[in-house]
Amino acid sequence: MPEWLVLTLSMLAAVAVVIVIALLRQRTASEDEDPSETPDVIEYMTMWIGVVYAIVLGLAIAGVWEARSAAQDHVQAEAQALHEISERVRVYPPDARDRIRADVEAYVQHIVDVEWRTMKDKGEITGKGDELLGKLRADVTDYQPTSDFQAQQYQPLLDQVAAADQARTARADSIDPTMPGVVWGGLLGGGIITIGMVFALQIGRTPRELILAGLFSALIAFLLFLIWDFDAPYSRGITASAEPFLHFFPDLKG
Repeated sequence: MPEWLVLTLSMLAAVAVVIVIALLRQRTASEDEDPSETPDVIEYMTMWIGVVYAIVLGLAIAGVWEARSAAQDHVQAEAQALHEISERVRVYPPDARDRIRADVEAYVQHIVDVEWRTMKDKGEITGKGDELLGKLRADVTDYQPTSDFQAQQYQPLLDQVAAADQARTARADSIDPTMPGVVWGGLLGGGIITIGMVFALQIGRTPRELILAGLFSALIAFLLFLIWDFDAPYSRGITASAEPFLHFFPDLKG
């Protein structure tokens, strides 16, 4: 059975149980029972609906913000690893050093000029970026150290190439939105229910109540927009940036 069907049946079952119990309670109530003596539960239910929805919104915002921060950390780690390669290779002979540094700069230039825009527009990294990183890896790996000092730097350089590759893979994995569709359904449905409870309390009888109801609805809309904006770390308003690459390689223009 599909998960969405299980979820739908579970929600319908919960609603049905509550309605059946309420109807049975109404039919079995004694004739001398006075409903006016029972506390009105509408305000109580409204309060708890608001509390539960606020918790859900808070968890959603925390989740997408953490995903955005992680995406920026991947960019920072990749730029740092490439910078280390460019600096550590200084002990190599000029021809090998310049070749590896040229590989690093070509790769970073491609990320800043081409791949970042592709991530934003198409939600994917480029094959050209994989090719450039592969060339960098080959040039670092194929060099044969000619001194003990160079040999001491060889393995750390390979480690930095691996770190850059790992950070690139993590960056690619963090492009897609992190919020599943079912969560968005719950957030939107919860927002509609929460705002709908305002009408259950007959809000709107005075200008002050209308203003409060409007502000309350605007706040929920703003929080939902914030979640949507953070949900795609590289392609919407408040996004992870390519600034770490430009910080370590200031001669390159974005």
